[in-house]
Amino acid sequence: MSLFGGTINSLETGLKYATLKNKTIAQNIANVDTPNYKAKDISFKQVLMDEQTTLISANRTDIRHYDIKITQNKSSVISYENFRYRNDGNGVDMDAEQAKLAQNSIYYNALIDRINGKLNTLNTVIKGGR
Repeated sequence: MSLFGGTINSLETGLKYATLKNKTIAQNIANVDTPNYKAKDISFKQVLMDEQTTLISANRTDIRHYDIKITQNKSSVISYENFRYRNDGNGVDMDAEQAKLAQNSIYYNALIDRINGKLNTLNTVIKGGR
């Protein structure tokens, strides 16, 4: 049984996604004037699958048995290779990137507020309601 009921872990996964998305958007904005740069994005579905993928290992009953571990590592970053926004081959739409950045900031702040609420509730319980 998890101490936090899995909520904190789910919020942590959301924060990892929001952080990676923010880094990707910042990279796109930083390269807005780079010729032939292709915009990148993050696949939420892939990030979620990566976080939910558990390590599968075999039960070893004898020292001579092989230890088998299976993990899945895929990149969550998607590059738009065939997309050209401008004549110089750059695929970054500055207005769209700024809108994504604003949306991601709101999402990130909402997750932080929710984590703070959970931790404040735990703090109240620990202090005995005082």
